[in-house]
Amino acid sequence: MKKMLTNKSVNRRQFLKAAGAAIVLPTILPSSVLGRDGNTPPSGKINLGVIGMGWQGPGNTQSFLAESDCQVVAACDIDAGHLQDALNMVNDHYQTKDCKGYHDYHELLAREDIDAVMIAVPDNWHALVATEAARRKKDIYGEKPLAKTIAEQQAIVKAVEKNKIIWQTGSWQRSQAPFHKAAEIVRNGLIGDLTRVEVGLPAGFADFSGEGKEALNKLAALPDKISDLSKVTPGTPAWNLLATDPPAALDYNTWIGPAKMEPYIAARLHKNWRWNYNTGGGQLLDWIGHHCDIAHWGMDCDNSGPSEIEGQGEFPAPDALWNTCTKYRIELKYPKNITMVIAGGHGDIRSGTKWIGTEGWVWVDRGGFDASNADWKKGKNLPDELRKVKLYESRGHQRNFLDCIKSRQPTITPVQTAHHSAIPGHLGLISMRVGRKISWDVKSEKIHGDSEASKWLTRTYRTPWHLA
Repeated sequence: MKKMLTNKSVNRRQFLKAAGAAIVLPTILPSSVLGRDGNTPPSGKINLGVIGMGWQGPGNTQSFLAESDCQVVAACDIDAGHLQDALNMVNDHYQTKDCKGYHDYHELLAREDIDAVMIAVPDNWHALVATEAARRKKDIYGEKPLAKTIAEQQAIVKAVEKNKIIWQTGSWQRSQAPFHKAAEIVRNGLIGDLTRVEVGLPAGFADFSGEGKEALNKLAALPDKISDLSKVTPGTPAWNLLATDPPAALDYNTWIGPAKMEPYIAARLHKNWRWNYNTGGGQLLDWIGHHCDIAHWGMDCDNSGPSEIEGQGEFPAPDALWNTCTKYRIELKYPKNITMVIAGGHGDIRSGTKWIGTEGWVWVDRGGFDASNADWKKGKNLPDELRKVKLYESRGHQRNFLDCIKSRQPTITPVQTAHHSAIPGHLGLISMRVGRKISWDVKSEKIHGDSEASKWLTRTYRTPWHLA
């Protein structure tokens, strides 16, 4: 170990892994060497590359820029405007011009000096970018849901485990005190035996980019008034009016990537790609990695899942401009006879996560906390005398990722957790698509006796893209 640390040829990534391995031997390496107590390792800062700078990427990057032991050294995006904005943001922060821009993520990942990457690309690209980053042995901060399909999620889990990298999922609610406290109340049995869990998610659509409003303004010139983009289908005057050539700054062919090639329509691109199943998963898959993730935390199901899934939903036409499910309700059966209900657009299921037991209940959402026992609502944390089960504590989601890069210990939302948190959403969508209840084998991760439903576990890739 001493020879490795004094060798001038050692790079940052080797040092960080060596420091992590030595963390159980404090007499060999002082805490300052490991980057503790506010000190940066002498090998230098953790070099980070950021991939996908359309929306979530910039926010994540800002958080990493705020950490003194992290240096953002590279950015990648296939929209030239987004890439330039990213470079300006990073270089303005450091008052340098050192951050390098890339159009091709392979070139960024090929850099030996990059220790870790932040990935915030549309769902249809998650698996390809993440598995390649893992193969290159870069530690990864990746957005949720883990991937577009369950098969792609399995591929990511396999790549992360095989290459022994650190993974943090952007399910940042686990790093917030109210969610931590609520889950601990459940895990410590304060609500008695758990019988039911309610997960309330958004419904419908949200025009995050503003392109939806612009599209409707264009359509106002048509004789047939259209006020909903889920009513726009191929071959209609509305569709033909909205389908245009992509802007020169965007590599649209690569943006579509492994998904089916479809005409460029601005209203289903940046930020609004989630409202078309060709690239996203609608509100259900957009949010499953948040509130279902918290539900699983309280249920102690980070490595488990449901055995029966039955869902009903309302869908636009399959080929509509925005075609994801607008209203949905999914009932799932878990071990110990626990029922989970995931719903969007149903007034009886409150937004957030609610656990119901034989002796009480607790509910949590962003900005909200309630419980059947008034004492549970007091204070930021559960009193120590009630915490026989103490859940993982994080002092910040990006901070936790950087700490774990150094220690080589699992993050608060490792890849296996992200995988199992998203599976209920994927299976619920499959059940809605085939119109019947499906059975899931948690251990083998296969659907029982339903070949039609099983086809939805994966998807066909457009040439030349393929998942290794």
